[in-house]
Amino acid sequence: MRGQTFFAALALIAAALAGCNSGAEQAAPPPPEVTVAQPLVGEVMDWDEFPGRFEAPQTVDVRARVGGYIQAVHFRDGDYVRQGQLLFTLDPRQAQAAVAAAQAQVAQAQAQVNLAQGEAERAETLFGEGFLSQSAVDQRQANLETAQAAVVAANAALRQARLDVEFTRVTAPISGRVSDRRADAGNLVAGGSSAADVLTTIVSTSPIHFTFDASESILLRYQRSARNGRAPLRVRLQDEAGFEHTGYLDFTDNAVDGASGVVRLRGVIQNPSGFLRPGMYGQAQLAGTAPYQAMLVPDTAVVTDQARRIVYVVNAEGQTEARPVELGPLVDGLRVVRSGLQAEDRVIIAGLQRIQQPGQPVTPTNGRIERQAGQAGAQVVATPAPASSATFAVGG
Repeated sequence: MRGQTFFAALALIAAALAGCNSGAEQAAPPPPEVTVAQPLVGEVMDWDEFPGRFEAPQTVDVRARVGGYIQAVHFRDGDYVRQGQLLFTLDPRQAQAAVAAAQAQVAQAQAQVNLAQGEAERAETLFGEGFLSQSAVDQRQANLETAQAAVVAANAALRQARLDVEFTRVTAPISGRVSDRRADAGNLVAGGSSAADVLTTIVSTSPIHFTFDASESILLRYQRSARNGRAPLRVRLQDEAGFEHTGYLDFTDNAVDGASGVVRLRGVIQNPSGFLRPGMYGQAQLAGTAPYQAMLVPDTAVVTDQARRIVYVVNAEGQTEARPVELGPLVDGLRVVRSGLQAEDRVIIAGLQRIQQPGQPVTPTNGRIERQAGQAGAQVVATPAPASSATFAVGG
């Protein structure tokens, strides 16, 4: 009786275990869902990145060309001024008095010319009649030439005096952004030399320069490439996500610094609004290659496997495959794939964390990869879309 009870208990346990196994088989999880898209194919350029600062193409210290008392200030601190715009007025009365004195000197010298002219003419007449010697005639002629020279000198002094009156109006030598005034009305300032008082400064801002240092290897690569035209340049500010300010490289210094091994480069950026200011910090990208066709994938689709870089693709059977790839630089937030992928491959762009090993079955959802020119972050759209319709969001 006890034996029958024991075997009946074993049968019940076996039946319970069989039921558990059957339930476990029924509860097996489905293949994980992932989003796939074909690599984005389009024209790209490699960009070298450098930190640098904006600089004014022209910087001028405004000084008076004559000394005197400041009579009036005709600008507001920080204004944008045009070349020739009146900035300061000095008291012109002293210079005007000098003009009047110079005019009197001209009149006096002209009177001396008239007198010397008459004496020279009479001397010629007397010499012809035999009443005057040749030396006396020569003396009268020399007096006339001396008087004429005095007229020339007096006229030069008059022009200088008139210039001094003009110089009492201090105007902007260039167009640009003016600093604050360094002297107010009523102050006596020195002028006429490089040691004269600085009244204000002006910096030109449109266009504006962007300067940065590059290594000797970068310089050699640019020289050997011998690309036609000016290399494109784009810059972003500290608070900007994309490289919104575009221009071109216009200057390379004539020597490499022997101590640091770098060379100074300069680009030109258009700045019609004047938003960019000299001294601002920026991050620049300089075109390192000519445009070429390339495949791009999100940087998040790339996995590190020891020393290799791989991306996962989904084959026709719905299984994952690991593809070793050779990578290029980031372009508009997307990673250039130089080799290892085909244009028709379906690359996993979302759900990659659900992949445990190659050959794992998955449930793919078609998505697309978008590129936005000048943006720093990858643009990945994981909403359903035909995988074959992967295109640029902004022209490639």
